[in-house]
Amino acid sequence: MTHINDIKTEIKEHWEGHILPFWSALKDHNNGGFYGWVGNDLQVDPLAPKGGIAAARQLWSFAAAYRVTGNEIWRDHAEHAYRFLVDHVMDTEYGGMYWMVHANGEPMDTSKHVYTQSFGVYSLSEYYRATGDASALELAKTLFALIEDRGLNAELPAYKEQFDRLWKEQPNEMLSENGVIADYTMNTHIHVLEAYTTLYRVWPDQQVKTALERLLGILYERVYDKDTKFLGVFFNKEWQSIIDLRSFGHDIEASWLIDETLKVMGLDKHPEYSAMVTDIAYNISNVAVQDDGSLMNEQEGDHVDEKRIWWVQAEAMVGFYNAYERTGDPLFLERVERLWTYTKEHIIDHRAGGEWYWSVDGNGTPDQSEIAGPWKCPYHNSRFCIELIERMG
Repeated sequence: MTHINDIKTEIKEHWEGHILPFWSALKDHNNGGFYGWVGNDLQVDPLAPKGGIAAARQLWSFAAAYRVTGNEIWRDHAEHAYRFLVDHVMDTEYGGMYWMVHANGEPMDTSKHVYTQSFGVYSLSEYYRATGDASALELAKTLFALIEDRGLNAELPAYKEQFDRLWKEQPNEMLSENGVIADYTMNTHIHVLEAYTTLYRVWPDQQVKTALERLLGILYERVYDKDTKFLGVFFNKEWQSIIDLRSFGHDIEASWLIDETLKVMGLDKHPEYSAMVTDIAYNISNVAVQDDGSLMNEQEGDHVDEKRIWWVQAEAMVGFYNAYERTGDPLFLERVERLWTYTKEHIIDHRAGGEWYWSVDGNGTPDQSEIAGPWKCPYHNSRFCIELIERMG
């Protein structure tokens, strides 16, 4: 097992020598942005559509890489991603970001999802944080105002999900799974929280603070189950859970994202919210970690999905390290050590030109899913690397 003191060096080398070069090689010099698809066979499809979420996450990843390393090559990549987002993913007529554009940047699926807009706020704020480009901050503010205007049901309160191009509300097909169509989702709320937290770092305005306080209240009162210590996943318009589903990866991710918000807002001693952060981490540690150190995906009713998904392992390492920082409990350090060992052995794609597999089964056999696509991009694993590098000093 890798000792915790060696992990930072390994992670930094892996990030700079494996993850970032893979995504750098997908830079589309003809149409802008980054190629939208790499199959499991590692073949690039230069004509594949480009997802709005992926475009924002690519911007975030390269901006954060520049902020952390100071390497000008990542600033160049971030500027490249920023230009594509502004010129092609943003709807200059009706506002907001498209769900999907063609390889050449022409609109393809003009749906507007609050989840997508939140990643716009997140990435533009990070880009401003890294470069000081004031135009990016103004665009982040514009998207923030749009989410608050169109996406917020202030009465409940709750953040809505899916709209058409003209901002007419639509059934939430993009972020619903498991045979249900949800009116509200945990997933959207934790990522709006994440986005607003990064915006608040660079623009500590009262209206952002108010929105963050609202989001923390929603997560604690509506999403978090104080008895089971799990977060609900899918809800109806009355905030009633519509499925018996536990998403282990989202829970451990939410624990550290919530804690990040508490730190940025100076609320890290808040008794109820602090207890929620640590209780979620202990709960996931107790129920979702396998004998091999990996984290299972989810449980619906009595059925457990034991796939080991790339982003779940990445977020769990951050979540457990955050819990170690909060509690000092060596259990969480052991969790990180074993997860990193498992990730190195099974999740990282060691083929020449590979990155991370989407998932592996209980025997460590990779599935045949894409290596890059609308959801598979350099966000979860880059961020895991950055978080642990920074937290380990």
